[in-house]
Parts: sequence; C-alpha cells; structure tokens
Amino acid sequence: MFLTAEIWTYLGIVALLTVTPGADVMLVIRSALSGGQRVGARTTLGICAGLMVHVTLSAVGVSLILVQSAAAFSVVKLLGAGYLVFLGGQSLWNARQGVPAGTEGMQMNEGEKRDNRPFLQGFLTNLLNPKVAVFYLAFLPQFIKAGEPVLLKSLFLGGIHIGMSFLCLMLLNIMMGKLQHIFTRPAWQQILHSVSGFVLVGLGIRLALEQT
Repeated sequence: MFLTAEIWTYLGIVALLTVTPGADVMLVIRSALSGGQRVGARTTLGICAGLMVHVTLSAVGVSLILVQSAAAFSVVKLLGAGYLVFLGGQSLWNARQGVPAGTEGMQMNEGEKRDNRPFLQGFLTNLLNPKVAVFYLAFLPQFIKAGEPVLLKSLFLGGIHIGMSFLCLMLLNIMMGKLQHIFTRPAWQQILHSVSGFVLVGLGIRLALEQT
C-alpha cells in the first residue's frame, strides 16, 4: 500500500541521515567500548525508544507546539544541550581522575538486570532533542498524499527511520564491542573518556546554539 516511488526516495534520504554521526553514534561507541555489546544494545534501545516517543507525538500533532512556540523549543533545547554537556563532563572528569572506562562496564555487567543507565542515557538524549521533533514534523508530511491516513502513514514512515537507526546502531555496537578488550588498557581508557567527553560537550554546545 505504502511502497510507492516517494517511499523509495524517503528510504534513500533517511538512510543518509541515519549514517550521519551525532550524539547517538557517540553514545553507542562509548557504551560498547566501555561495557560491551550488551551495554551498547541497551543504549541503542533507549535511543530508539526516544525516537518512538517523538514519532508518536508528531503523528498526533503534539510536537507542533515545539515548532510554533519559541519558548517551548528553547526550554527543551537547553535541557537536551545541558544533558549532553553533563554526560560529556562526566567523561572528562573520569579521564582526569583516571577512572577506568571498563569499571563502569563491569559494574553494568554484574548487575545487568537492574542497571538501566545505558537505556536512560540513550532515551533522554533523544527525548530532549527538539530537532528530532522538528525533523518529523517538517519531513514526514512531504511523503503523505492527500486522502491517505495521516496518523497511520506518519507512524509507518517514522517506524522506517527507527528501524534503520536500530539496525545501523546495532551494527556499530557489534563492531565496537569486538574492540572492547583493547580498552582495558589504562591509556586507552583515558583516551575513550577524553574523546567521548569532548565530543558530547561539543554536541551539547552546538544544540544550545541551534535556532528555532
């Protein structure tokens, strides 16, 4: 029903957007290298859950508030930027203090059933990013024709993006997880904390400077 020429165009555009590096990619790399593939998978699931919330809110029109209200957009944007800076600051502090990158991962592995931090980090990073909501509101309607069920088509299109994101991030997670053993060395632990910290702080600052 929905597999039209426009959908194939949509698939190509979304594929390009999905492989563009950003906060999601950095979080998965950090999680997989510090805690292994299971921790990276939890981060990935959190990221996709955050996207799911945005898709749903966009489909029912709630996200329109962010687009039409500069104040609402700014509040969510600053919260999201602040959270990225917070995560980056934690990594930089750990690098300065010489906290092993693998320590967090080992703690997660030992208490996997009760530790939801990787999931929450991925979830909040996306939930507090208003650019995701703006993307869905501005982009999805271009692929919905007159007379088509708007809610169903919006969820369908958003689901494609989420599915692609999940597959790409899980592939990245598997690749990074195979390199985890390298990051048991103190020097590499410090590099992981430092690089991920600077990248996350930079992404937070860039988000804070985004215009509506």
